[in-house]
Amino acid sequence: MNIKNSKIIVTGGSSGIGKAIALQLAAQGAKVVITGRDPEKLKQVASEIGAIPLAFDISDLNLIAAKAKEALQLLDGTVDVLVNNAGIGTFKPLGAISPEDFNSVFNTNVFGLALFTQELLPTFKKQQSGTIINMASTASIKGFANGTVYAASKFALRGMTQSWQAELRRDNIRVCLINPSEVTTAFASPERKEREELDKKLGSDDIAHAVTSVIEMRDKAFVPELTVWATNTF
Repeated sequence: MNIKNSKIIVTGGSSGIGKAIALQLAAQGAKVVITGRDPEKLKQVASEIGAIPLAFDISDLNLIAAKAKEALQLLDGTVDVLVNNAGIGTFKPLGAISPEDFNSVFNTNVFGLALFTQELLPTFKKQQSGTIINMASTASIKGFANGTVYAASKFALRGMTQSWQAELRRDNIRVCLINPSEVTTAFASPERKEREELDKKLGSDDIAHAVTSVIEMRDKAFVPELTVWATNTF
């Protein structure tokens, strides 16, 4: 599809990968709504990159219907692309995991993501077009030490993505899973401080480029799943 003049929502768009995605899309002429939990930070970032801010916490399941409606209103009632980027992680070994660890991560990475997408689905179906991009991780392919909660959430997202592909392909709605390996962002940082990019680690711009490439593909084709690794991490 042509990104110019398209209507796009990027969740978790105030930092890291989400910010880089929104920046690249806005630079190509898309009208982009970004979401995030910190209203002031979101407003500042939106001003910097030419996006529209919509502050809310996607883990608050009671707000999702209203916020999805608000997002559509900001985009004049239509949406061409949804980038489900908002995500959090908890990394504890088995034996130290609490029910709250599961609740907090799954409410953001799985439940909130799915319910927000569901609210936008009637618009996609009415148009008989659209692209949904779910931001997962290489943790959706293989677990790792201390990854019980996070990997479980990303495995769930991978399963949901495959289910949506089976359901929505007939409506000309493309659904893609993106699996980055480690990216130097503020992810999992309590202070939400962006890390310096390293030569042997991916940067946010690398993933934004992958997302943009998936969106730009002609509407007759789609990428079901894309995994992005750093060239040399040794």
